[in-house]
Amino acid sequence: MPPRKLPRHLVWLESFAAAVESGSLEGAAEHLGVARSVVSEHIRALEQALADGQPLLERGPGRRLHLSARGEKLYEGTQTPLHQLDLKRLRDLASAEASLRLGLNTTVSNFLLAGIAGDVSQAGIKLEVRFGGAFELVRQVQTRQLDLAVDFTPLPPHRDVEAESLLRLPFVVLAGPGSELALHPTARRALHVRDLEGQPFVDWLRDDPYGGANSARFATHGVTVREVARVESFLHLFDLLRAYRACAIAPDLRPLRSFPEDLTVWPLREEDPQFVEVVAMRPAGGPGSEAARLVLDGLRQRLAPARRRKNE
Repeated sequence: MPPRKLPRHLVWLESFAAAVESGSLEGAAEHLGVARSVVSEHIRALEQALADGQPLLERGPGRRLHLSARGEKLYEGTQTPLHQLDLKRLRDLASAEASLRLGLNTTVSNFLLAGIAGDVSQAGIKLEVRFGGAFELVRQVQTRQLDLAVDFTPLPPHRDVEAESLLRLPFVVLAGPGSELALHPTARRALHVRDLEGQPFVDWLRDDPYGGANSARFATHGVTVREVARVESFLHLFDLLRAYRACAIAPDLRPLRSFPEDLTVWPLREEDPQFVEVVAMRPAGGPGSEAARLVLDGLRQRLAPARRRKNE
């Protein structure tokens, strides 16, 4: 098989990245096995194509090369898999326009995206939103394809990722209208797992950590429920609780947004209470973008009242 030929813009990008990492055009030329003039031509072509001729690299003390502000954004993008780096993506990375690449869990987006979008739009920042599960979001933060991601715990191993807990949430029991629990509400202010014996139950998918947690709860207390459905997120849960007149154990998201009024909610009483955290993740090893800091400040401010109520 003949060697794969890179698209022209990726050849230019290779010279740019080599110059950044070696600190000089000479070092890049030696690394790539080409003439210094070739590296220089590639970088000029990249500047013309992406930055309207504005410099991506500047000479510093000792004539060592340093990244310009636009060059810094572009270099971060070189950690992205090559098949995702088309010319439009590179233009976005090298643009002088403020932007934020945001990753969200689908459930988190339903509760937090409106506030985030408001903060970003008021600051005149371009927003690019992606959705995914924990493994995908962590991987994209690690490879600097995302500036910021927000998800629930538990998280997979996340080396080279800075994670900040924004809110800690206990678990509750939810019951749909017409269910036995809702028709005969207990006088107790909280329910135990044992109170769900024999109830129709909506569980989480088996590869979802919440589903595993529920299985462990039932096994520990010798409780048997009638599993009638499984869900992946809150986006599906409420409709299934109504349709099957069933109950579920889920994180208490009321600090983010109220549950539907037709559902009955009890705190879950456990001997060893478990919690879920809302976590913000960004690439480690740097101050992070101004846009990411703006969004984090807004999230901290909006979630602060909920944190105070949980601590009281």
